[in-house]
Amino acid sequence: MSSTQTSAELVLGTAQLGLVYGAANRIGQPSARDAELILHSAVTAGVKWIDTAAAYGSAEQRIGAALPGSKGVRIVTKLAPLDEFTETSDAGDIRRAVRDSVRRSCTRLGTDRLEVLLLHRAHHLMMRSGAVWNAVKALRDEGVIYDLGVSVYSPQEALAALADRDVRHVQLPFNALDWRWRDSGVLDALAKRPGVTIHARSALLQGLLANGTDAHWPAGTDPAELSTRLDRLARELGRDSPADLCLAYVRAQPWIDGVVVGMESLRQLALNLALFKRPPLNADEIAAVDAGLPRASERLLNPALWNQAA
Repeated sequence: MSSTQTSAELVLGTAQLGLVYGAANRIGQPSARDAELILHSAVTAGVKWIDTAAAYGSAEQRIGAALPGSKGVRIVTKLAPLDEFTETSDAGDIRRAVRDSVRRSCTRLGTDRLEVLLLHRAHHLMMRSGAVWNAVKALRDEGVIYDLGVSVYSPQEALAALADRDVRHVQLPFNALDWRWRDSGVLDALAKRPGVTIHARSALLQGLLANGTDAHWPAGTDPAELSTRLDRLARELGRDSPADLCLAYVRAQPWIDGVVVGMESLRQLALNLALFKRPPLNADEIAAVDAGLPRASERLLNPALWNQAA
């Protein structure tokens, strides 16, 4: 992160624009017209980054329709998950699937060059002797992609990504409950890679931290206790709401450049824009949050585990 940047900026997440997404989503997928209004309004308000993925339903297509050529905004998209491939798959088939995914993303986004392409699966860095990673690097060298990166779920995946000098962008989950990045050596690894851009998703844990006991929490968690603590900290630190508190916490981390926040309505966009204009937490306030919240379980921090039996 640049030393002149005081807090991480808002990155518009678009999973909600392309499909029904999020544990706290009560609206559903917006119409094509509403999605266009959200995208235009975000860019007009100064949002400079949009996050999307081939796997986000119609999101790429809606971005391309609303913002042809993507002038004035940087778009991060993700390679198709390629879940049909394994270590025993044919390397030629993998290369063709990678090229097809990138071509389709370019077509949907209305561009001949992707600004940033992330691997949607971190294990694709190494899979099949690097067949996926080598294929996207070849496309970068051909000028079809400008920057490459990886979307990760765990500190172990982040460390593997940061060890590769071709990785210049990492997206990871982080929120006020998430202690894992401090304890794992990721911040030390980041200090050695100052040119890497870090975007944090899940600042509100798919909306759970903003919606308290009204949201659909995973089994085995105590939302009442956590919501009580968040409400108390928000009051004590002079924040408007738990959502304001949690976003201000993530925005204050000096190693984070952008915070990906999804939204499915203009009202939510306006609220988030207002929250990002508020000051981030200071060092003492961050310490108060760290001391006042419980050490969350991996089960709660990783949404991939939410639907698994306890």
